This record gives sequence, structure tokens and C-alpha cells, in this order.
Amino acid sequence: MLVDQDTLGRRLGAEGYLADEGLLTALHLAGTLGLPLLLEGEPGVGKTEVANVLARVLGRELIRLQCYEGLDASQALYEWDYPKQLLSLRAAEVDRRGIGDLYREEFLLQRPLLRSLRAASGAVLLIDEIDRADSEFEAFLLEFLGDFQITIPEIGTITAASVPFVVLTSNRTRELHDALKRRCLYHWIPFPDAERERAIIRAQAPGLDERSAARLVAAVHRIRGLALLKHPGIAESVSWARGVQTLTREGSSWLEAMRRSAGLLVKHEEDLALLGRHTAEVFGD
Repeated sequence: MLVDQDTLGRRLGAEGYLADEGLLTALHLAGTLGLPLLLEGEPGVGKTEVANVLARVLGRELIRLQCYEGLDASQALYEWDYPKQLLSLRAAEVDRRGIGDLYREEFLLQRPLLRSLRAASGAVLLIDEIDRADSEFEAFLLEFLGDFQITIPEIGTITAASVPFVVLTSNRTRELHDALKRRCLYHWIPFPDAERERAIIRAQAPGLDERSAARLVAAVHRIRGLALLKHPGIAESVSWARGVQTLTREGSSWLEAMRRSAGLLVKHEEDLALLGRHTAEVFGD
């Protein structure tokens, strides 16, 4: 890590990301020890945003690998530009000259993992939602995460010019392999407590007073206590705050604005219906 933990916390805060002590410690240790950081937690607690903000704070390029079912090594590590190789082969035949090496740098397509190794000033590599990829894909990551290197059979082993800061995120839709976890520093990001969520909302929704933020957060925490299909994350609570602000500026009462904009917070029909049955409990009227 290029900055100490206190400085990191202040710089993240200046970017609107209010990290608690546990997350700051995890970031500090991962950076100092050169370890990948595996972040797990409920959807919407700010796992992906950690990497986005960290790249800005450290002044590094952000490289993102979005995981999905069927993702393979060629899409994440590298692949050869076969059309370009074929054109080179045909040109050599036309000119009646030697074909040369078809597996050289000019034919190599760099995908996110290889790009992060070759970033001269280091990069923040986000491997987002690793649990969405097939479990077999994790095997491709082991060499990379353990030694920050990639072996390309036709070229050899490529080692990081500057070790990237790697952030992996998971929503725990499946369990990750122990071999992958052993190579990472692990941290669980919970939903924030009321005090920190108020601070986050006020930072992200300028002009919101403390009393209004407190009412919003109290309602959010009550809603999270319901048996929802998906509990609202921090991003949803910030969107809700901004929506409520918009409606109140247009003349709605605060309570009416909270009810009317509930679709910014709750995203399933069944959850909206459940919320409707608990209106008095949630909104306090």
C-alpha cells in the first residue's frame, strides 16, 4: 500500500466512500503484503465500489474482469489473434517469403489479467462476482493469484512489472475453492450500522439534513428486517434518498415522497407488496 491506513481512510472518505476500520485494515494489509483481497457480503454493500474508489485514490488504472457462467481462460488471460495470424500467413505466401513466428507479441491479445501484469505503474484489478463463474475457472486463477504471473506456452512466463492490487468480489451464490481462498486476504462487508449509513447517505445526497437522513435510514433498516426476496443495499438507499429529495422539492411531503419512490429501494413486485402490508411499521405512521 502506498499510503498508511489513516491516510487511506481520509482519501476514501474524500471520494465519498466511508469505510469502517475492518475494511481499512483489510485494504492496508492486502496492499502492504501484496495479497489479493477477497470481499464477500450481501449484494449492494459496496464491494465493487471499493475497487473503483481505490483506483482513484492510488492513481492507478482500473482493470475490470466481470465474471459470468462460461467465462474461460482465453477471455480472462489472453488469446491469439487468429485472423491476423492468417492474414500474415497469406501475405507471406504471396510474397514468397518465410512465414516466421506466428506466436509473437504482435498477435497476442491481452485480456484483463495479462493487462494488469503489464501495467507499468501498477493497476487495480477488479475480478467482479467470481462466484458467478464456473468453479473450473478458479483453477486458471491460481498461478496468477499466487505468484502474479501467467505462463503462455508459446512465449514463456510473464511476471508482473508492478504487482497489481487485486480485488475479488463474491455474493456467495456458491462456495469458492479453498485453494483460491488461501491465496487471498478475506474480508466480509456487512450492511453498515445506522450511524455510518446516515453518513454515507448525506455524503452521496448533498443537502440532506441529519433528521431526514435519520428517518430514511430508520426506514431502510426496518425494511431490511422484512422477509424480502432481496434486501436493499447501500446503493439503493442512496438512490432512494435522492428520489425523496426530488419529490419533496416538487412539493410532496416527506412521508409521501418516501412511499412514492419506494421502487428505488425495493426491486421486486412481491417485495413491494410486502412493504405495502407493513407501511405503518416501516414509515412510522
